[in-house]
Amino acid sequence: MNDLVWDITNEKAGQRIDKFLTSQQENWSRTLIQSWIKEERILVNGQAVKSNYILQETDTVTVTPEEEDTELKAENITLDIRYEDDDIIVVNKPRGMVVHPAPGHSSGTLVNALLYHCETLSSINGEWRPGIVHRIDKDTSGLLVAAKNDNAHLHLSEQLQDKRIERVYQAIVHESIPHDTGTIEAPIGRDPKDRQKMTVTEKNAKDAVTHFNVVERFDEYTYVECRLDTGRTHQIRVHMKYIGHPLAGDPKYGRTKTLSISGQALHSGELVFVHPGKETKMEMTAPLPEDMAELVDNLRNKY
Repeated sequence: MNDLVWDITNEKAGQRIDKFLTSQQENWSRTLIQSWIKEERILVNGQAVKSNYILQETDTVTVTPEEEDTELKAENITLDIRYEDDDIIVVNKPRGMVVHPAPGHSSGTLVNALLYHCETLSSINGEWRPGIVHRIDKDTSGLLVAAKNDNAHLHLSEQLQDKRIERVYQAIVHESIPHDTGTIEAPIGRDPKDRQKMTVTEKNAKDAVTHFNVVERFDEYTYVECRLDTGRTHQIRVHMKYIGHPLAGDPKYGRTKTLSISGQALHSGELVFVHPGKETKMEMTAPLPEDMAELVDNLRNKY
């Protein structure tokens, strides 16, 4: 695998190297980064450093990731299955689980679990993403539908493309949103200042539309529901930051002072689609994960 290189600018200086690298690659945990630092897979200006090294402007960080296992393995990982038949499986993904293998996460992913649980999965997305029709971020919890055969996959993909799949997310964002509903229509593309982030931009961007409505206000925070017309990378996280209400706990787009939660307070709570074999409407729901539910309760008690 090729080395990855970051040139540290003034905006990135002042951070611990392990914290910086986990913010650059969401599939890398701080434990993984620290183990690579000990193995001297991570160098600063060609020299080994400690995990608490503070990055300086003009530093060059070079990472040599471990070679990935060439075999995708089935793993006996417990799944919260909300629906299953011969065509599809709908799971409620926990926060912290990566959807498919990537550098630093060749095991423990949803795909590894699906390979163990399902006899067959669709092959359309290739060897390393069997069954995966759509994805959610590692630290976003909630509903995903996977396809067990190629016909089901094609049917679901067409619904996604035609905007016929309804996806509703629950989120906790900073500050009190004054209006009850809103639509954010702003194109999203790669951030030219940080290639590991997305941003609202006109350059090399794709249209993105997010609708939101306020569920509850807590003075310094707002509980919202978001509905997606499009499915851009980090769409809700980018759009809410764009309007001045970043997600609580978001390590990439959020604020330093935030609520105590591991990852962004974002949950895919509703998924509505047409069954690819039965042609019936499927309406799936999943309750807030325990940490988000506790967050909401704490905010209610505080405010």
